[in-house]
Amino acid sequence: MKTLENMTTIEQMEEMTAKLKEQAVKVGAETYEDRVKAQTPHCKFGEDGVCCKNCSMGPCRVTPKGQRGICGADAHAIAARNYARMIAAGTASHSDHAREILHILHSTKKDGPYQVRDEAKLLRLAAEWGVKSEGRDIYDVAHEVAEVGLMEFGKPFGKMLFPKRAPKERQECWEKQDLWPRAIDREIATILHMTHMGNTADPEALIRQGIRTGLSNGWGGSMIGTEITDILFGTPVERTSEGNLGTLEKEMVNLVVHGHDPAFSEMVVTATELKELQDHAKKVGAKGINVLGLCCTANEVAMRHGVRMVGNFLQQENVILTGVCDMMCVDVQCIFPALPKLAACFHTKFVTSSPIARIPGATHVEFHPETALEQAKEIVKMAIDNFKNRDEGKIYIPEHKQPAVVGYPCEQIITKLDGVTNSHIDELGSYRPAVDAIKAGVIRGAVGIVGCNNPKVRPDFSHFAIMEELLKNDILIVATGCAAQLATKAGLLNKEAKWACGDGLRRVCDLVDIPPILHMGACVDISRILLLVAGISRDWGVNMNQLPIVGCAPEWMSEKAVSIANYVIGSGIDVYLGIQPQVMGSSEMAGWITEGTRKITGAGFIINTDPKELVKSIVDGIEAKRAAIGI
Repeated sequence: MKTLENMTTIEQMEEMTAKLKEQAVKVGAETYEDRVKAQTPHCKFGEDGVCCKNCSMGPCRVTPKGQRGICGADAHAIAARNYARMIAAGTASHSDHAREILHILHSTKKDGPYQVRDEAKLLRLAAEWGVKSEGRDIYDVAHEVAEVGLMEFGKPFGKMLFPKRAPKERQECWEKQDLWPRAIDREIATILHMTHMGNTADPEALIRQGIRTGLSNGWGGSMIGTEITDILFGTPVERTSEGNLGTLEKEMVNLVVHGHDPAFSEMVVTATELKELQDHAKKVGAKGINVLGLCCTANEVAMRHGVRMVGNFLQQENVILTGVCDMMCVDVQCIFPALPKLAACFHTKFVTSSPIARIPGATHVEFHPETALEQAKEIVKMAIDNFKNRDEGKIYIPEHKQPAVVGYPCEQIITKLDGVTNSHIDELGSYRPAVDAIKAGVIRGAVGIVGCNNPKVRPDFSHFAIMEELLKNDILIVATGCAAQLATKAGLLNKEAKWACGDGLRRVCDLVDIPPILHMGACVDISRILLLVAGISRDWGVNMNQLPIVGCAPEWMSEKAVSIANYVIGSGIDVYLGIQPQVMGSSEMAGWITEGTRKITGAGFIINTDPKELVKSIVDGIEAKRAAIGI
């Protein structure tokens, strides 16, 4: 049986980063660590959420001397407004991603660059949305489905469609509490209007609108983005991959796709597989093309192609510092504006592809669906031609890499469960075997670990410490985004990692043939976790807020994470945070997000910046939920 010796430890990861930092010093380049030092100490008013700049009378900040802004807004109003605006921005980011994917679906045709790959899923969604499909061309159906989806952003009347997928008790909660989202853009606009000078100063009203806006993301924008991406590029299935900086190869052209938009990265990956470009790579002296994923794009291409994952959020500079990244091409979200300047210290070509993320110093190749493949070929050729420009004196490739098993959307999880049970023949296609395992205590519960890295804390350490302890306690983990990539880098995202589990979870992993951490995708795919929990709730007959299942974001940093956390809480699932939300300058807001929301949705935040204490509270919380439902 494998042991800790087969893992890549946090200390080894830090040693690798320190050596790459030497690369930066050698060429006089700045990294995020330098910028952290320059920004320390952080503004206390901003950290506490009690600085307001929503009009030009200020900016105002709450102090013992001035306890209200010029308009009279107190700390509670200011913190609540700032918090709500973070939710609106995060919802806009994920939902705009979905809007672009819907436009791609609307452009599909049989002989076009984008086609329908999962017809069965399209037909299921068409039936769910009332789009007729019998006797129709599949692309006519796809275009009408796209039009229905686009109406979810700005429909003038009614309410959103996907929340109907939630269990009945959740739907009743949203109806009773007036939380059912109406339309994505409307909820975002409502927050911006409410927080304009002279409007809402009541924290409860802003909390409620924040939850409703978050729900428009989780049960709207994000879920739409995931569903349509599956239809376009195929619903992921179990695949093998690898992760960490050791996946870079000195004798290959290394092309890294970074960001979140699969419409872009899919075309780049497709182009790298073309014989004409593979042959061109060999002509310039390379053995071939090594395409790698970074950040959430890594999760997208790993799940669908087995493309290797070179790193997560705080490794994006490290990839360039190796000296062998011939091109980094990016789309949207979580991209450091510092990257073009760093790339200029090496030979790396840095290419942007979206008008949403224009960065000074980058080569901009704006992607268009109708010419997507030709543009992708142009980008890949640019990377190949750059191979000869490497400086041998600037090359250092860390040796660490780990195998990973990825690709566990809900459909794949059900397939795995169906493969091991004969006791519920009439319920094949259900989560009943998982329910039975939790009831029996073989699995104590489950945790969705999601989110980014944050330089406020030791990078990746909280993810690692929490995962390790949960597995020992027979708690299954599902993971997305940068958290999933930490599991990959550490060696926990493969089937041999069952050695890290308690006896019960190890038996389940053996029986079902799964790793103890299930990779469910990118951060937009947290909507898959919602559907997983909703399915378990239905098959068990227990409300979502009663299940021994919780969410955890140990190192979150973005506005998207605030939106995600609110749709998870809105769905009745407790969320454990390792970074303090920027509301702690208001005692009312601190109370609302931890206890007040429980009166509305049955869930709230539990916050602790010490990962050992945070994971203890997770285990205790899961055991308390088990006891409350009598198991």
